[in-house]
Amino acid sequence: MLKKIAFATCVQLGLSCIEEIYRIGGHLDLLITIKDEKAQNKSGRIYLDEIATAHQVPLLKIDNINEPVVIQTLKDLQIDWLFIIGWSQIARKELLETPTYGCIGMHPTLLPIGRGRAAIPWAILKGLDQTGVTLFKLDEGVDSGEIIGQGVIPLTAQTTATELYAQVNQMHIQLIGEYWDKIVNNTVQLTRQDDSKATEWPGRKPEDGEILPTMTMAEADRLVRAVTHPYPGAFYRQADGSEVKVWRAEFSTAEGDFKLADGWLLSFD
Repeated sequence: MLKKIAFATCVQLGLSCIEEIYRIGGHLDLLITIKDEKAQNKSGRIYLDEIATAHQVPLLKIDNINEPVVIQTLKDLQIDWLFIIGWSQIARKELLETPTYGCIGMHPTLLPIGRGRAAIPWAILKGLDQTGVTLFKLDEGVDSGEIIGQGVIPLTAQTTATELYAQVNQMHIQLIGEYWDKIVNNTVQLTRQDDSKATEWPGRKPEDGEILPTMTMAEADRLVRAVTHPYPGAFYRQADGSEVKVWRAEFSTAEGDFKLADGWLLSFD
């Protein structure tokens, strides 16, 4: 029997998955997104009106994923699986148990490494040599559910957040294509995460992008690369207290200077 599937997202990563589902001949029975006036500054924010209209799919706009209207709509449509991707609100027990088989999410790390927030910036800031994307069944924890599948993304000392976001987006598409038939046929194999290897990464704010005089050149370089587009960007404070935004930079150990894209030079000890 054909499964009935809903999809909740408000960011490009989720929209890319939806587009891939239709590209491979899949079908969705409900789209859910945040209300238009909400989260307008969220990185990668998108709107689903166009794709909902194109495929004649009901579109539900909400304030919170756990609202009674979401629960009731899932019940009314007898949804079997609910994808929740790129959504910052934690799904509660009632929501998780409403679809027949549960809820599915994706997280841009190789879980159980990097549970939590700001996965793309942290992967660069921590100087990792690889990261990835995990497709998993949601539970009541934070990124702690059983794994459906993973894809690895190598990192270099030059990788920027812009590049990594694009690679993460492509990996979302790849995983959807790889596991869609297993999901709709209910033949997915679930693997428990090894909690002993779990790490948690905290959220980040725009003010965390400040380049400080105490940083080494390597630290400043990682910061600029980690928070460039689509994130708020790095910045440094001038003597008069004003801020200069930095989207791109390079450093030379020979010169001992950190060269910003706008021509400024910062010197580091």
